[in-house]
Amino acid sequence: MFFMMGITEGRKDLEHNQVFVCSACGAYGRYIVFDTYTVLSVFFLPVLKWNRKYFVTTTCCHKTYSLDSDVGRSIEHGQDMEIRPEHLQKIFGGRYEGAKKRCAGCGYETEEDFEYCPKCGQRFQERK
Repeated sequence: MFFMMGITEGRKDLEHNQVFVCSACGAYGRYIVFDTYTVLSVFFLPVLKWNRKYFVTTTCCHKTYSLDSDVGRSIEHGQDMEIRPEHLQKIFGGRYEGAKKRCAGCGYETEEDFEYCPKCGQRFQERK
């Protein structure tokens, strides 16, 4: 007799709907709340979950924050919670924060998240 077991990482998107004005980019955005965890599976059935952490990503500038675990658990259990700035800790900067973008047309460099070059008007290429 043999057992099929495995340990994997998982992610689950949580139901949460909150619109806000982003303090980083000034645009309207929405929070995407999710949790990550480690799971032990036996015969492809999850048996034990641990190392659960909650995160928030903004839809406006794609910044990712660590969410207070008490607030995350409340949202996971279906409670209508308002996410406040004191519940968040920034862990990832966003699309272009700290990185310079260079225009392919005129060579202008900027750290701003412009879609078009302010010098020549050519569209910036998105970095992957």
